[in-house]
Parts: sequence; C-alpha cells; structure tokens
Amino acid sequence: MIESAIAWLLNLIAAPEVGLTSVFLISFISATLLPLGSEPAVFAVIKANPALFWPTILVATVGNTLGGAVDYWMGYRAKQAFAKERETRWFRWLARYGAKTMLLAWLPGVGDPLCTLAGWLKLPFWPSVAYMAIGKFARYLTMTGLLLYVPDGVWHQIGQWLG
Repeated sequence: MIESAIAWLLNLIAAPEVGLTSVFLISFISATLLPLGSEPAVFAVIKANPALFWPTILVATVGNTLGGAVDYWMGYRAKQAFAKERETRWFRWLARYGAKTMLLAWLPGVGDPLCTLAGWLKLPFWPSVAYMAIGKFARYLTMTGLLLYVPDGVWHQIGQWLG
C-alpha cells in the first residue's frame, strides 16, 4: 500500500503541470529567510521524469532567484532600522566586492542573508540579480547532475534504512 502511495506521489510530482509549479514554489520559498531546501524537490521531479531536466533546472533557478530578489528588497527596506550594523565586516566585504558577491547567494545558510545585506547596501539591483541567477543555476545544475549519477540501488537502500 505504501509503495503504491509513493508511486502515485512521484507520478504527480513528475507531471509537468504540477511538478514544475511545485519546484517553483519550493525554490522561491527556500530562497527567502525560511529554512527550506529545494534540491530534494528538484531531484525528485527530474528523477521521476528525466525529460524535464532542463525545464526543472530553469524553473528552480528562476524561483530561487526571485526569492533572492525578495531578500534584497527586504534588506533595502530594513536599512534605516539597523544603521549601526553597517560597521560589521560583512558590510565592508559586500561594499568592497559589490554585486559580484551575489555569486555566493547559493550557499546554504549564508546566501539568503547575503541577498538581504546586498539590498541593505543598495548594491545595483539588476547586476545583483544576474549574479544571483548565475550562482543559483550553477548550484542546481551541479547538485542535480551529481545526484543523478548515484546508482538507483543506493537510493533504494537509503529508503529501506529510513522506512
């Protein structure tokens, strides 16, 4: 019974009309300051429907980049509330390297606050978003590519250990 439920869920996630929307929403939300990872959703959709590899990578990149842009906007608006924090080394580092630091927006735990700080410092918006997109695209492409090279037997073994 549980196996048929899992198969049904994977088929639902793999459907382009549902899977890509789910990937977008999860990628968007995970790019905000909420602790959520989008890689499992991206991997599940691609594993269930390999023909959706590039559309899934692109949708995840767009969703995650837009979430980063929301972080940027929050930082832009919060600037007046925390003016004394501007003296920390993070701010000096961001001010020194500018929008190119958004290449690191993909880093877990650091990337989302980095986008917020970029907005706070009023780094140029479109260059910041472009660098965010490049970094996030490279992350999704690398992570998903590596996960696809793991043999199915390993995933089945992990599933047996967990379940």
